[in-house]
Amino acid sequence: MSTTASSEHKDPQSVGIVETKIARFDSLTLDNGEIISPLEIAYETYGTLSEKKDNAILVCHALSGDAHAAGFHEGDKRPGWWDFYIGPDKAFDTDKYFIISSNVIGGCKGSSGPLTISNATNKAYRSSFPFVSIADMVRAQEILVSSFGIETLFAVAGGSMGGMQALQWSVAYPEKMKNCIVMASTAEHSAQQIAFNEVGRQAILADPNWNNGMYEDDTKPAKGLALARMMGHITYLSDEMMRDKFGRKPPKGNIQTTDFAVGSYLIYQGESFVDRFDANSYIYVTKALDHYSLGTGKELTKALSGVKCRFLVVAYTSDWLYPPYQSEEIVKSLEVNAIPVIFVELNNPAGHDSFLLQSEEQDSIIKDFLEFTDDPDGVIYG
Repeated sequence: MSTTASSEHKDPQSVGIVETKIARFDSLTLDNGEIISPLEIAYETYGTLSEKKDNAILVCHALSGDAHAAGFHEGDKRPGWWDFYIGPDKAFDTDKYFIISSNVIGGCKGSSGPLTISNATNKAYRSSFPFVSIADMVRAQEILVSSFGIETLFAVAGGSMGGMQALQWSVAYPEKMKNCIVMASTAEHSAQQIAFNEVGRQAILADPNWNNGMYEDDTKPAKGLALARMMGHITYLSDEMMRDKFGRKPPKGNIQTTDFAVGSYLIYQGESFVDRFDANSYIYVTKALDHYSLGTGKELTKALSGVKCRFLVVAYTSDWLYPPYQSEEIVKSLEVNAIPVIFVELNNPAGHDSFLLQSEEQDSIIKDFLEFTDDPDGVIYG
């Protein structure tokens, strides 16, 4: 994959123009016993794999993310979703590390999922695609990573759902990773977090075009998916951020459907989301999130008892979707197991989306954690 900047993107800290590739494997057996065959995984890579193949970092995306984590696709004006942190001399320094980013199975951005064409029907699976768990997503990633000849990852990192994947990696493959970065995440969803996702799913199911998930491309449940996104997006921002950005301002332009700027913003977020995401995938991925559980308290401590890597756990004071106490539960269980862990709670006002936004402090924290691998065991609170 090319990582050379084009004339349009000459930023020396950008990985430049990149492309998404598709890796194909024979099959994957899921937790529920069903089989995906063939297995397709969309991925991108940045940087160069060392001769010893010991400098690879897997970055895992959140609910609506994809394999395009950094750089630009040809003709695009916006870079990948974690471009602030992936590139030369950035937190995930592509002069040092070989970065792998893949789309989760069950998604809709190139990996096997509801939009995949079934060999049996020659049509998209839609809602007949098998249920996929977070553990299944990680198992597919392990197959991809192994295909590069990589035996041990230098690190696995992610925020939100990506943090769950990183955490699952440490449990499922303790011998195959040295460092784990979990940001704005949790070991299991609370009832409130499940409730938010359930409202979104019900909005999709209530759309007259839902058709039990067997809709066509030209009759998608667009309104239901837009409403689901609007509901979800509210939880990504903090009260302070929304107050500062919108307050009680009226919408700009001739907007007949809402009286406030925040309403106009949410409508835009919902409508634009429909153009880039699939309703079935939204249901599949949110269900995977809700069903994932390593437990709490003693159960979580037991689940993490076999992990062998160092941890960086980052939480955000303003994050009310994944509040800091859930990160602290992970840290406490790691501490009981004498696993080296650094915990940082950042006072970033942006809410849950803080892990995606540019921050020199966050960049420095990740960079230092990856560079200084000989920190003493224990917990550091910041």
